[in-house]
Amino acid sequence: MKYKGLIIALAIIFVIIILPAGCGVSKYNSFVKQNEVVTGAWSKVETQYQRRADLIPNLVNTVKGYANFEQKTLTDVIEARGKVAQMSVTKEVLDDPATFQKFQQSQSALSGALSRLMVVVEKYPDLKANENFKNLMIQLEGTENRITVARNDFNTVVQDYNTSVKVFPGVLLANMFGFREKQYFKSEVGSEKAPQVKF
Repeated sequence: MKYKGLIIALAIIFVIIILPAGCGVSKYNSFVKQNEVVTGAWSKVETQYQRRADLIPNLVNTVKGYANFEQKTLTDVIEARGKVAQMSVTKEVLDDPATFQKFQQSQSALSGALSRLMVVVEKYPDLKANENFKNLMIQLEGTENRITVARNDFNTVVQDYNTSVKVFPGVLLANMFGFREKQYFKSEVGSEKAPQVKF
């Protein structure tokens, strides 16, 4: 009879304390792993942004060789690249909507400047025929595609992570241990419209 009471007491302790604690540890470890997956996906986005930023000076120098080229368009590209280079996004920024939005806006401004450059280039057949320019365009196009893929992959892992930190009982542990919702990439308003340059 004595042992039966002890077994019941141990079972109650297990159910009330040890089982929930084990589940809590498991959920915490799950948050940590998902957070690292988000960070890894973000680093892939940054790698593609860096690739684009590295290609731009070569593109600008190739285009500059054509005397009548519109200087303002080149200046816009150079300035947009400079603004992007000044912003660094740490893991903490992924938790901060305002700072993440600023970063996203600077990347969108660079994309817009590059799009305008490509539209203006249309009136320079010699430039389009230049082998260096063609190679740069192929690399830049490939990079833009990689950026799109990396952003989509990032949004997928952010969705998984955000779901985990919002659903019950995970939301309790997430709040307790400071796991915050991450920011998604969103397209800028008006980005569905192609840039127009009139000559």
